[in-house]
Amino acid sequence: MNPQDYALIVEKALRPLADASRAESMKAYLRGKFDFLGLSSPVRREAVKPLAGHKWLSAGELLQAAQLLWNQPQREFCYTAVDMLRRQYKLLSLRDLAAIEALMLERPWWETVDGLAMVISKVLKRHAPTDSAAWMDAWVSHHSFWVRRAAMLHQLGWRGQTDFGLLCIYAEQLADEQEFFIRKAIGWALRDYAKWAPKVVQEYLQNNRVRFSGLTVREASKHLTNR
Repeated sequence: MNPQDYALIVEKALRPLADASRAESMKAYLRGKFDFLGLSSPVRREAVKPLAGHKWLSAGELLQAAQLLWNQPQREFCYTAVDMLRRQYKLLSLRDLAAIEALMLERPWWETVDGLAMVISKVLKRHAPTDSAAWMDAWVSHHSFWVRRAAMLHQLGWRGQTDFGLLCIYAEQLADEQEFFIRKAIGWALRDYAKWAPKVVQEYLQNNRVRFSGLTVREASKHLTNR
């Protein structure tokens, strides 16, 4: 199956299930920025389940299929692309991050950016930390705050493999930003690591609380016993 056929099969599977009333509420949830078919995640995933076992032969094919889905105006196609990329992330390498970045910058909002950030996280974790950090060092200074957010979130779920020093460097580099989605991301990254090393994060927050916004501190402290 080629990428064009794959995208067409997805379209034929999803469009007949469109729910106009649900689509309006989903659009409103994202501030009217994007169109929807009106499909919940379980319904959408069940509809394309027969394609879940399809294995692409190359990163190029995988990324082409993702781009074709991304080109569709309704958001569910982007979500399907993200699911596909997450399933087959092992095909991707550092040289493919530019293509992921390009997708991230097409009609960006938190749900697609965060979904792609999780793909990036999986790819980066398979490479040497120095190579991964070189990419994220560039992203954390990117002109788009969405890409900066992805850099801040790229170690989510890494647990004991998290480079906490790097996390702190990025957090402090972004600390003065007024953007809600950046402030939230800093707190999220710290909160995620706190699941693994609560005392480390708690001490860091105690020593650096004044550097961060109230939103960041609240987000980072959610699961800490002594805030």
